[in-house]
Amino acid sequence: MTPIIATITVLGYLALLFSVSYFTGRRADNAGFFVGGRQSAWLVVAIATIGSTISGVTFVSVPGMVQANHFAYLQMVLGFIVGQFLIAFVLVPLYYRLKLVSIYEYLKQRFGTSSYRTGAWFFFVSKMLGASVRLFLVCLTMQLLIFQPLGMPFWLNVALTVLAVWLYTFRGGVKSVIWTDLLKTFCLVFSVVLCIYFIARGLGLDWGGVWSAIWGSDMSETFFWDDVNDKRFFPKQFLAGVFTMIATSGLDQDLMQRNLSCRNSSESRKNMMVSAVMQFVVISLFLMLGVLLYLFAAHVGLQCRGDELFTLVATGGYLPMAVGILFLVGLVSAAFSAAGSALTALTTSFTVDIMQADRSNEAATARTRKRVHAGMALTMAGVIIVFNLLNNTSVIDAVYILASYTYGPLLGLFAFGIFSKRTVRDRWVPLVAVAAPLLCWVIDRHSVQWFNGYQFSYELLIMNALFTFLGLCLLMRRPAA
Repeated sequence: MTPIIATITVLGYLALLFSVSYFTGRRADNAGFFVGGRQSAWLVVAIATIGSTISGVTFVSVPGMVQANHFAYLQMVLGFIVGQFLIAFVLVPLYYRLKLVSIYEYLKQRFGTSSYRTGAWFFFVSKMLGASVRLFLVCLTMQLLIFQPLGMPFWLNVALTVLAVWLYTFRGGVKSVIWTDLLKTFCLVFSVVLCIYFIARGLGLDWGGVWSAIWGSDMSETFFWDDVNDKRFFPKQFLAGVFTMIATSGLDQDLMQRNLSCRNSSESRKNMMVSAVMQFVVISLFLMLGVLLYLFAAHVGLQCRGDELFTLVATGGYLPMAVGILFLVGLVSAAFSAAGSALTALTTSFTVDIMQADRSNEAATARTRKRVHAGMALTMAGVIIVFNLLNNTSVIDAVYILASYTYGPLLGLFAFGIFSKRTVRDRWVPLVAVAAPLLCWVIDRHSVQWFNGYQFSYELLIMNALFTFLGLCLLMRRPAA
């Protein structure tokens, strides 16, 4: 793919993105920015949620993982469905009943200011690092395809990319994000289905042949029951899926912000249940695409694996140019939408939770929110540039691990608040929230030695939340006599 074609493709998508953002966000006030005015149609939110859960990293990595992990990821996705249902029937009614703008306001009402700020800061660190890493990896692809061939530096790539994200979320916030996520969902599904079609044609397969090739491959193995030490062991993956969904969706301002934009809790529940099923279908498509990509790579003698697989096959000239264009549209739509929703959620949480903006004053809140929005964009650009300067993929891995650790204390805090009626010594809560992930890190580092070869996977999140819950039990106040 030439830089000119790649540039035209990206600019064409951005033009469509800004058009959608303009028409959906031109009358948005603070309520529209924060929670979409609570007027979003549940089916629109359900479809948009699929787009919000698929990042540029997912778009590239999920097809590439099937050689090493086969279809084991679907075990976790089954857990996602159960987690979504628990969020829909436990957390969503609670959030609506309390009329929350930021979900971390619950911690203030339940425990106190220290717990409230702890939850907000844990979310801020996790979301900023996670969103920046996702956008960084997409900027690297854009650098290879567009900016580097045109002789443009990486910092300009980052500046223009973050500026585009800031501009399309500036007015509408959640209101714009929901509709741009809807656009992204259609772009992603359209891109994946057509890529499957073109690759199948390159392999000389009809639809029946595609089905037989996928399910006849060893890479389509889905359930793993044999080895408890295997990270793919079904109970590990399934339970981790349940609790990961609760923590990273139900306790994440980014994803819950759009769910709280529905008219009422009943419509929000319908949105979550439908989106859970649709997510399973979309991820299955990505995994099936992965099998076909590996079969095609072997067919043409291309030596590649992992994250580079989809990029090299799609843009390496092995298939019609349409495949490269579809790949770039899918990647860019995933990147901009994920970064836009993260920027909106960070702005909301920082304005409401950390700066404690006076929401009774509409004009003052709008001024604060706009300054915070610009500050979040600049911070995100700075973090991306630091990642590039470090130029170490282990840093990226470390950031993802850190992000997973930060959700454990949130899960423990909310679980204690919902399932216990006792109060705690609020000022000591930050100490518990920091100690729990540190203890998990020590145990994970020595698990093979201490537990007969056992290796922790995503279930670290559960242990992290349990330690937080137990720590809060130690902080419980004695009931009044």
